[in-house]
Amino acid sequence: MLALIVALGLQVAVNYANDYFDGTRGVDTPARLGPQRLVASGMASARSVAAAAACAVLVAAAAGISLALLTSVWLLLIGAAAILALVLYSGGPSPYGSLGLGEVAVFLFFGVVATAGTAYVQQQTVPAASWLAAVSVGLNACLLLMVNNIRDIPTDSDAGKRTVAVRLGDRRSRVLLIVTAAVSLLVPVVGSAAGAMPRVAALSALSGVIALRPLRAAQTERGRALVPVLIGLSRFDLAFAAVLTTAFLVS
Repeated sequence: MLALIVALGLQVAVNYANDYFDGTRGVDTPARLGPQRLVASGMASARSVAAAAACAVLVAAAAGISLALLTSVWLLLIGAAAILALVLYSGGPSPYGSLGLGEVAVFLFFGVVATAGTAYVQQQTVPAASWLAAVSVGLNACLLLMVNNIRDIPTDSDAGKRTVAVRLGDRRSRVLLIVTAAVSLLVPVVGSAAGAMPRVAALSALSGVIALRPLRAAQTERGRALVPVLIGLSRFDLAFAAVLTTAFLVS
């Protein structure tokens, strides 16, 4: 439960923080193609959004400190790194999210840290199966950011954001999206075949059926038409995680 609170608290915090920084820096404008942001649209004041982000961080920090005291104080360093990454993604003098490092951070913190960290606090060790699961979980999280960045290539270019999508260009970014999803699905299959994961973990690849439609749409749709792709890939992400989790439980 403490690990869950940490994860949810940081997820909420990073969304509020990005809303605040992008809104106050002028990155989010009326030309934004995605869902409305609080600060940029005027639905909430910048101060209230910043306060909401801070409150979410405090909730995550309180749970994280308790978790570290129950397991290992070294987790405090990882927690501090996560909070720093949360702030510097779109804040600070040189936001790394604008430098093309957003996917790296998402993979590390939403994949490796979240998955391997949860395994560690439960078992005081991280088995090979958890490291492999972390790879797939991290890649699936990256899918959502990648679609966001593909959608925002025009506005990000105008704002000076050099995301991976901006750097690669539209066509190659869409190809990378497919490759990322494919690798995510292959990891549990290969892991199961190699004996590093439970054999039933390979069944998680079946969730790829749910990803087919949004991934196909992602190859042609543009602008706001990519928002349903985000919904479809979120459902795929949830289904993949549910099947993989069930595989670990039954084994």
